[in-house]
Amino acid sequence: MPAIVVRAMPWITLLAAGCSPSAPAEPLPDKVPSSAAALKARCAQLAPLHSPPSVTIEGDWLTEHAEPGQTFAEYLREDPTLAQGERRRLYVLPIGYFVGARRRVLDRTAEALGLWFGLEVTVEAPVALETLPERARRRSPHGDWQQVHSGWLMQRVLRPGLAADAACRIGFCTADLWPGAGWNFVFGEASLVHRVGVWSLHRDGDPERSDAEFRRCLLRALKTATHETGHMFGMRHCTAWSCNLAGANHQQEADRQPWRLCPECLPKLLWATNVDAGARFASLARFCAENGLADEHAWFERAGRLWQAAK
Repeated sequence: MPAIVVRAMPWITLLAAGCSPSAPAEPLPDKVPSSAAALKARCAQLAPLHSPPSVTIEGDWLTEHAEPGQTFAEYLREDPTLAQGERRRLYVLPIGYFVGARRRVLDRTAEALGLWFGLEVTVEAPVALETLPERARRRSPHGDWQQVHSGWLMQRVLRPGLAADAACRIGFCTADLWPGAGWNFVFGEASLVHRVGVWSLHRDGDPERSDAEFRRCLLRALKTATHETGHMFGMRHCTAWSCNLAGANHQQEADRQPWRLCPECLPKLLWATNVDAGARFASLARFCAENGLADEHAWFERAGRLWQAAK
């Protein structure tokens, strides 16, 4: 049951894997300053905190999609989108009806996006699902619920409203998403070059049910939001580490992926946003502690200590 879509360039979508910890160092492009090599080397010192991807089983992303991954050097050669100049703000557009626990998930995810990428975040006024045209909606062929076409949202809603100071703009939808013929749903979809993307809360569980269910829903939302936004900065699916940029074909696989970036993907984010990595680890650790994400809090604490020791 596909959960992520990858299309012909420039469009790409949701969760993937990492890049080989044993691979030899790859030369960086000549035009890139030496600071890029130093950044990559420092991130490589975090490797003891990471692991290879989990064993792939039938139905997982890589059993159905042959992807080569993307090294830091390859990322730089592709001239990715950067948060620079006036483009230092991340816009979150709610699409649907957000009240109660779902509104709290939205607000905390928006907060976490700011910490993850080191950018200012603006949550925009919501768009009502009822205002979307019929051609952008359908009933799911696998159940009695509404789905919204993810590509339509990106092309017709998110791209036209992209502000001048936007590094990127992501839609947060309460309805299920589908990307077109041949797919029954996607968790989310994003563009590698147009700085827009969208993801759905529909399959993340019911955050109203209990505190534990709220935390599970929140963590799933955090993973998807940061994954899709990473795509908007030119980060492709990762295939050799267990990583937030790893692809996932179904909810069980998505739950196996950690909320962290591997030593090959972290330098991409740091290069794209110029966020201070030490401050980033500290702020994410605090966020996780405040929101009851104990395992993630412990990991970001360890990562922060190792980052400082790697100077």
